[in-house]
Amino acid sequence: MRITARYLATTSLVLVTMAMASPSWAADVDANSTIDTVTVYPDGATVTRIIAIDLPSGDSTLVAKDFPLGLDSSSIRVEGEGGAKLTIGTIDARPPRAAPVNLPELDKRIEALNDQRADLQGTVDSANARRKFAEHFAEAAPVGIGEKGEARPIAEWRTAFTAVGDEIASADTAIREATRKIREIDRQIAQLDVERKAKPPSKLEVRMDIAAPAATKATLRVTYNVRNARWLPLYDARLDTGAKDRKPQLELVRRAEITQSTGEDWSNVTLGVSTVRINRGGNAPELNTLVAQYPQPPKPMALGAASDLARPAPVARQMQIPSFAAKIAESPEPRERADELQAVAEIGDFQATFKIPGRVSLGAAEGAKSLRIASTSVTADLAVRAAPVLDPTAFLEASFKQTDEATLLPGKVAIYRDGVFVGRGKISASAKDDIVRLGFGADDKVKIERAVIKRNEGSAGLLVTTSKTDERTFKTTVRNGHDFPIKVAIEDQLPVSESEDIVVEMLPATTPPTASNIRDKRGVLEWSFDAKPGEARDINFAWRIRWPKDKGMVIVPAG
Repeated sequence: MRITARYLATTSLVLVTMAMASPSWAADVDANSTIDTVTVYPDGATVTRIIAIDLPSGDSTLVAKDFPLGLDSSSIRVEGEGGAKLTIGTIDARPPRAAPVNLPELDKRIEALNDQRADLQGTVDSANARRKFAEHFAEAAPVGIGEKGEARPIAEWRTAFTAVGDEIASADTAIREATRKIREIDRQIAQLDVERKAKPPSKLEVRMDIAAPAATKATLRVTYNVRNARWLPLYDARLDTGAKDRKPQLELVRRAEITQSTGEDWSNVTLGVSTVRINRGGNAPELNTLVAQYPQPPKPMALGAASDLARPAPVARQMQIPSFAAKIAESPEPRERADELQAVAEIGDFQATFKIPGRVSLGAAEGAKSLRIASTSVTADLAVRAAPVLDPTAFLEASFKQTDEATLLPGKVAIYRDGVFVGRGKISASAKDDIVRLGFGADDKVKIERAVIKRNEGSAGLLVTTSKTDERTFKTTVRNGHDFPIKVAIEDQLPVSESEDIVVEMLPATTPPTASNIRDKRGVLEWSFDAKPGEARDINFAWRIRWPKDKGMVIVPAG
């Protein structure tokens, strides 16, 4: 028979009320639990523990002391089944009570034991001295026991040796007795020292009231949330650039990098990852009223204080990556590529969950573990993209339509081109049917040169100078060194004015761009075309800026 309980003690009042309703004679039953299932989210995890136990007839309180301290106690849920109809009552989570430690009293007891030990050690040292003296007398006595060293009757010899033996035996007995007492005192001191250094409990105690009409075997599942766990999406992008008789193919492998520091080891568990965020809350933020008013005069700044001004991030230097890699030579003997376990996807309208096959272990202090959760192969469109105003390098780019139902989450990508690792990149969030673009390193067979043809700063006006001007002309030359055609996309920047006194115009000498404001960035232009094998093509770009003569003008990156 299957039973389900979802009683949650959210306040102390509820706990007290429900505890009063429970029989006071319910017996405590110690229970051990094992982690069976874990679902990891980007900002936490849900853990399910299994408790298999023989329940006695009547009311019992199961006490499990192996839960992590960091769990969210309000998230605890219990369900299960047994051979008889079970009833689950209150569920309570608390740190185990540690016995109070009286440090001054412990210090006094340890000090007294150390004094006793010192007295006993003195007894041992004294007995050792007596034994050593008796042994020395026994070695020297055979020379003679008279005043002048003359031989004495044999009876006197025997009396002397008996005295030596009795002295040694007495010393040995004293040493043994004192040593035993010292050993017992050392044990007591060690135990007191442990009590003195006792740390607070590292586990949480969960108590569950269970009522069974008859003795039965029961299996309970306790589920709770923890915060100190997460997973990050990682990707492998493997591009096969194709050939004359084969189109380019792209394999995109999804991975989950899982880390946890929950204080409990996940050993041999069923593991899954989900796109749900459990710590964002349930509602959208509430907005307050905005007030338009005249600016208030700034408050005087304290002596020595300084305001932080936002600075544009420095432009990263582009890393030169090798050109198309040669195909890996085929082995004379056919070899099978090792398959990697892949998760089973459960796609819903609002979330995606990936179940890892088999059982997985991940320790609390083990670090990150990367697991493959999905993969897809698509036909890719290749192009060469460059922004020669910053870097004349031509970068190979592959684009494809995202066809998976599960959204591609933003994350890092390991880039492979024709089987060779060429670098790392990033992928942005992409829903189904979005176009995804990934860069695959430099293409050294496409040469790009950008030159300044004209730069003229002057003034304008028919009779009287009324404004200043800045006019510039550029020429970008693209040469396709491949023996096949390839699409080329060149990007450049047209300054944008945010003042009506500053006028920016693109001059007629400009080769008409095929797109403007690309990626929703104002003034970013694109010239795209299909470059034939060996073709060289020029792109002209010219613009002029005009502004009042009594003012200065600068061109800066947008904030």
